[in-house]
Amino acid sequence: MREVLRSADSIPTSVVDPIAGEFDALSPAYDVISAARTGQPAGAIAGGPVRALQVRAVPPAPLPMAQAGALVPSPSSVDGTLPLADRFGRVASDIRISLTDRCNLRCEYCMPAEGLPWQPREEHLTADEIIRISRVLVGLGIRTIRLTGGEPLLRKDLPEIIAALHAIPELEDVALTTNGVLLERQAAAIAAAGGARLNVSLDSADPEEFKAITRRDDLDRVLAGLVEARRHPELRPIKINAVALKGVTEGALDGLLAVASSVDAELRFIEPMPLDADRAWTPDDGLSGAQLRDLLAQRGELRPVETAKSATAQRYELGPGGQVVGFISSVTEPFCASCDRLRLTADGQLRSCLFSHDETDLRTALRAGASADELEALIRGAVWAKPQGHGMNEPGFEPPDRPMSAIGG
Repeated sequence: MREVLRSADSIPTSVVDPIAGEFDALSPAYDVISAARTGQPAGAIAGGPVRALQVRAVPPAPLPMAQAGALVPSPSSVDGTLPLADRFGRVASDIRISLTDRCNLRCEYCMPAEGLPWQPREEHLTADEIIRISRVLVGLGIRTIRLTGGEPLLRKDLPEIIAALHAIPELEDVALTTNGVLLERQAAAIAAAGGARLNVSLDSADPEEFKAITRRDDLDRVLAGLVEARRHPELRPIKINAVALKGVTEGALDGLLAVASSVDAELRFIEPMPLDADRAWTPDDGLSGAQLRDLLAQRGELRPVETAKSATAQRYELGPGGQVVGFISSVTEPFCASCDRLRLTADGQLRSCLFSHDETDLRTALRAGASADELEALIRGAVWAKPQGHGMNEPGFEPPDRPMSAIGG
């Protein structure tokens, strides 16, 4: 059993971690970074070099949970009964797993018209590797797994992955984010595999506007996919995600509300973020959550709906009919303090924050023969290093090296 920090008074003078080696534990905060692959570092997994977690001390900071008497694990804690917590006391319970970086749309706020250089398929996690990592994550307390991309419906083994996830004891929730283009023909197979809560991306219900945004003429296919999904209880609840684009969303509101109502879906608006491959984003590209609420209030009274503390969306009922709308305002109203999410890229890199510049390479460790305990240590170290916030509104902010399609939406 490795050390656990219960309070500032019980911090050990040093901790020996089989992955990172010995490091100073006098400071209750650590900067855990994912280093480049090394030859044979202390604790390297037998069978080949791995990307190790290297740890360097940073200026002391209080343990936020310690005063309340809660357990705050150090980066070396691997007891599965302990929460998967970071140094700011947040506990991870949700992960987005990207299945591919490929996409069949070319949305202007995401990638150039000609697309991007796609990752070689052999670099992507296989279905077996995804399930093995998922089992370790669920054992650490992850309770929701959302499958993303790119476009996850491009994975031919998607139904098999969903079925295998449903077979993991203690996993409570499987969800899926898609652009909906392939949904009509795949909805039945996804439902038969056990289903998933469904998020469908749709920024406008106007055919010409949709074509201008996505650079594809596929609106009819997306709408048909929503209608088909509504036929399957295993794919509910359905949410429609609309990126709030200035100059577009103002005129698209009524059409989006009508589509959402017709398929019993919740409509959610997402502020654009600096995750485009072209690095062309500016804060003026989007409408804020507050601006959208002002626009919708002209259509009826907005009444707040109670949501979980870690929820990304602020939810409201609109007008006499009570249609539910949500606002994900990552830029203007960040929710980093309550974030419980992690991300795993299609090529097996664990990210503790969407905007992180550091990644932990689970794929290389897995293919080198890592045990479940060794994967757990890597995961705990990555979570412990989760930054306090995304920093978008801070001077000197730099977007992540990967665009959104290569991270996972």
